[in-house]
Amino acid sequence: MLSVKTELLAALAAELEQLSPGAGAKAAFESPKVAAHGDFACTAAMQLAKPLKLNPRALGEQLKAALEATPAYQRWVDAIEIAGPGFLNIRLKPAAKQEVVREVLAAGDGYGCQPARGERVLVEFVSANPTGPLHVGHGRQAAIGDAISNLFATQGWSVHREFYYNDAGVQIDTLTKSTQLRAKGFKPGDDCWPTDSDNPLAKNFYNGDYIADIAEAFKAKATVKADDREFTANGDVEDYDNIRQFAVAYLRNEQDKDLQAFNLHFDEYYLESSLYTSGRVEATVNKLIANGKTYEQDGALWLKSTDYGDDKDRVMRKGDGTYTYFVPDVAYHIAKWERGYSKVVNIQGTDHHGTIARVRAGLQAADVGIPQGYPDYVLHTMVRVVKGGEEVKISKRAGSYVTLRDLIEWTSKDAVRFFLLSRKPDTEYTFDVDLAVAQNNDNPVYYVQYAHARICSVLTAWGGEVTSLQGTDLSALEGPQAQALMLQLAKYPEMLTAAAEGEAPHDVTFYLRDLAASYHSYYDAERILVDDDAVKRARLALIAATAQVLHNGLAVLGVSAPRRM
Repeated sequence: MLSVKTELLAALAAELEQLSPGAGAKAAFESPKVAAHGDFACTAAMQLAKPLKLNPRALGEQLKAALEATPAYQRWVDAIEIAGPGFLNIRLKPAAKQEVVREVLAAGDGYGCQPARGERVLVEFVSANPTGPLHVGHGRQAAIGDAISNLFATQGWSVHREFYYNDAGVQIDTLTKSTQLRAKGFKPGDDCWPTDSDNPLAKNFYNGDYIADIAEAFKAKATVKADDREFTANGDVEDYDNIRQFAVAYLRNEQDKDLQAFNLHFDEYYLESSLYTSGRVEATVNKLIANGKTYEQDGALWLKSTDYGDDKDRVMRKGDGTYTYFVPDVAYHIAKWERGYSKVVNIQGTDHHGTIARVRAGLQAADVGIPQGYPDYVLHTMVRVVKGGEEVKISKRAGSYVTLRDLIEWTSKDAVRFFLLSRKPDTEYTFDVDLAVAQNNDNPVYYVQYAHARICSVLTAWGGEVTSLQGTDLSALEGPQAQALMLQLAKYPEMLTAAAEGEAPHDVTFYLRDLAASYHSYYDAERILVDDDAVKRARLALIAATAQVLHNGLAVLGVSAPRRM
């Protein structure tokens, strides 16, 4: 139906241009709020009435008559009705809606996708410190980042997925100390184990069983390998640096396993430490100083971030000579810009909200050509996990939180992805483990996947090749449920575009649930494998197109489309 809509919009644009030069560029259709009112709505008459000094309803009548005289509207439109002060409600002929079936079957996996646009986008997500297993919050970020990347790919972007490793700083030091104590035979609760009263870092000491696992592997002089490194322990519990390198490599390996269980792959792992060793952090600080955007006060170096909309100036370099955490972030984003990524999207938790203003301020103060508002941010809330009606807060493996791997083992990769994408990122979400494994219509991922499997079972029973359905006479698809299903299929490309532009993968989950509902209604209303061959083939073509769009949408989410359940 894309071709039909394109024809109708072109005809509308031409008529609007006749009424008011320049108005043709604003030609657009809306979806009526009530399906019974029609298939498309047009508000152009009301928009043009005031500048043309005409009655909007009278102008609507004039536009209606002009459109009805065009070949495109005569071919595809059944009726145009005037409503209210000048709305045009457009009802399509069945043949117009049937076109979408041909388009889907012809395009296959490419239905809804746009051609390559010659532009690159970098999406940074997960970016977990290598200090422990990935928790469910990382899982939500992984699902969001991967789906947004897939959405950009459907719109012709060349997508680069990046994981930024904070492998420097206080948390790595805490990891190393925790592992060293375990390697020496101590454990949380022992007299020597730090407490809040005698060590300001104690509240961050890592108490999970995984620390004991790292310590045992270190003493065994194990070799661990991750995507970006391989390291062999020397077993010397006094060799602090060796423990540090081994612990980071060990947890990198563990996080790789988490990501593999989630079927997630990155194009690049970017190390925070490399910003220091390469001199990028120092060069960034020197540039800000040279640009007159800093000042010294109380023994610290400050950024004049209030000049760029921040609520207060920020410390860059503390009195002890170390940098605050947003400084390497500024250096990192300058590196992204210099690598040619004019569009960058960062997926982060809402606890990072305060960093946005200071990072953007640092980028503007650096004056390297980066536009205001760079980079984009998508912030997400944490996730509550409920199992057996009670909230689950602690994992023995992690010590203080539910891990992503726990969630996958309790349910499935598909359920975790779909559920974590089913709400806006900044909306609080409760993950119901029992619902995620339920095989009923209340489980949204089951509901959508079952629609796909249900179609596949019908196609299998038929026994023919789906490719043979291209070119099928579709005139038998005139029932109300078939019409509604075809209109739903036609919404997919525009939904994808809007979801990509809004960085809103939850829109895809909403759409798939609506599409599955339309299919289930159609299946209940009309038998597919009827004796009349022409009718049967038309209906088979419709459900094959539906299966294709369900498959395409689930692929954007990183969720499988099973052929049987």
